[in-house]
Amino acid sequence: MVSRIHKQRPRTGTASVEFAVLLPLLGFLCVLGVDFSRIFYDQLTIRNCARNGAIYGSSDATKAKDTKAIKAAALADASDLSPAPDVTSVIAVDSANNSVVRVTVTWTFDTITHFPGVPSTVQMSETVEMRIAPTTPKNS
Repeated sequence: MVSRIHKQRPRTGTASVEFAVLLPLLGFLCVLGVDFSRIFYDQLTIRNCARNGAIYGSSDATKAKDTKAIKAAALADASDLSPAPDVTSVIAVDSANNSVVRVTVTWTFDTITHFPGVPSTVQMSETVEMRIAPTTPKNS
C-alpha cells in the first residue's frame, strides 16, 4: 500500500477576503459607537443647561419669574449645540407646599448613521426642579 502525502497549497488571500467581508460590519459598529458617544455627551450638556437655569431661577422669587434670564443662564453651556435647545421654565408648588422653579431643556439630536433600524433623530429632554429660596427665613 502506497501512501500518498499531499501537500496543501498555501491559501493566499484568505485573510484579505475575510477582512473584506467583515469590514462593512466593523465600520458600521464604529459609526454606531461614535453616535452613542455623541448622544451621551449631548445629553450631559442638556442636563447641565437645565440645572444652570434652575440654579439661577431658584436664587429668589424675582429671578424665578425672569424667564429670559433663566433661558440665558441655561443656554450658557449650550454653545456647541446647533441649533440652540428650547428652554421653558415654570413656577410650581411641590408636595411640601414649597414654591419651585421647573426648567425643561429640549433638543433634537441628529445621528451620523442613516441605516434602516437606526433612528436618524433622537429627541432629548431634561427637567430640573429646584426650590425657590425664601426671601425671609421662616421662624421655627
